[in-house]
Amino acid sequence: MSSDRSTLSLEKSTLLGHIPMQGTHKVKYAGDSDWDFHVDAAQHSLDLSLILPHYRARHQPVDHRMSMLVANDHEPMKLKVCRNVPTSKFYLEVLAETSDVTVWIPSDFKGRIHASGKPSFSAGFVNRILQNVRINEHAVDETYEEDEVVIVTRGRISLRMWDVQTCSPENTHKESLKRLFGCSRRAPETAMDWDFLLKD
Repeated sequence: MSSDRSTLSLEKSTLLGHIPMQGTHKVKYAGDSDWDFHVDAAQHSLDLSLILPHYRARHQPVDHRMSMLVANDHEPMKLKVCRNVPTSKFYLEVLAETSDVTVWIPSDFKGRIHASGKPSFSAGFVNRILQNVRINEHAVDETYEEDEVVIVTRGRISLRMWDVQTCSPENTHKESLKRLFGCSRRAPETAMDWDFLLKD
């Protein structure tokens, strides 16, 4: 399971060059590193848009998932995972002490999400992503054919949608109306499940 790359991952990872704490960053395949993208913001707030590549880099394995590790202590974290093609699978790990974490997830997301607490869901997430997500479920086998997000913090966790069609964050008014007048889905009850953090 990918959670074996959890908290200890910080200790073995190689920090990439200087990365701004705000703005846009293009994620590129880094074959000589544990992570394709890694930033430890320490005591700084984060507001980043992470652009996944729309092509496979030279020497990049066919089954490689773009791996991203973002860490902080106590400051707020806002991360937008942006992609144009669904073939660019990704693994995102967010580690913090008490930071409030907000993640915008691509609307074509298919895979697993592990959260250390009970996350809240935006209307767009419920309308477009929820049906393709397994939240805090145990994985029998490791698979690189789907997306995966791991969030560990004692702060609040919010999950929102990045619209791959408009290449922008969800239109909250539009998505809320869909839930109100359309065939809305209920946000799931997400009981805390710590087992995914326990690996030999």
